[in-house]
Amino acid sequence: MINWYPGHMAKAKRRLKEDLSMVDMVIEVLDARIPFSSRNPDLDQLLDNQKRVIVLNKKDLALEKVTDEWVNYFSKEYPTVALNSKEGIGISSLMERINNLHYKLLKKAEQKGRKNKDAKIMVIGIPNVGKSALINSLGGKGRVKTGDKPGVTRGKQWIKVTKDIRLLDTPGILWPNLGDENTSYKLAITAAIDSDRYDNETAAYRLIKYILEINPFILEKNYDIETKGIHPYDLMLEIGKKRGCLMSGGKIDKERVSKLILNDFRSGEFGKLSLETVEEIKEITEGGN
Repeated sequence: MINWYPGHMAKAKRRLKEDLSMVDMVIEVLDARIPFSSRNPDLDQLLDNQKRVIVLNKKDLALEKVTDEWVNYFSKEYPTVALNSKEGIGISSLMERINNLHYKLLKKAEQKGRKNKDAKIMVIGIPNVGKSALINSLGGKGRVKTGDKPGVTRGKQWIKVTKDIRLLDTPGILWPNLGDENTSYKLAITAAIDSDRYDNETAAYRLIKYILEINPFILEKNYDIETKGIHPYDLMLEIGKKRGCLMSGGKIDKERVSKLILNDFRSGEFGKLSLETVEEIKEITEGGN
């Protein structure tokens, strides 16, 4: 099992509890490739009845049809939008949902005799879902500094979006008990967990297994290999040969090829790829009902 809950995560969770008292609503950012696995189950209890918008970020790396299904799934509970924060695609749809919630806040404030209620919004999510890129898209490029490790955003940062909307960035927060290895490795594969807390070879092996179940042609096209009837581990070795990941004596450098496969996925070399669907998650959580 992955060992992955460092001290700064516990500290970030304590800070989140404190900061929630200062905001009116929350933007929960998920990775569109793993929307279910990238949700922090602790948040529902922490947020209680806080107004919330869900963002499925990195939609450019996920299958559009699958992402649309996830948007419909989450929209049953919260306003939900899919976007690509790096390119700013979908930001206008997000602002529309924020403005709708802000309008409700203004009406509520007016009923209590207050006017000009600013909207203070907290952006939350696990590491590497693109929170800082999202805030930079909303508030202007370069407004948010990021840390060099997952879960490290340096300092409390209020970002002004409009004259009456401000955003608070927060560190990426994971949770102490993942519950199953599938979730663990999906988080590792998408770089939500710091690389020194999991084995690259096992993570790459899991990724190959997922791709074989989804669309083997992705591996065949990208690495010029055959996949039918070949064990995932042997496919890793074959990819190592094709890409020249060799050590002295011609042995495959398994660490090097593992990093290559993981980096190809993370950089979008495999094209649009979703690692989980609504139907699959319903089978797990609802027994298919």
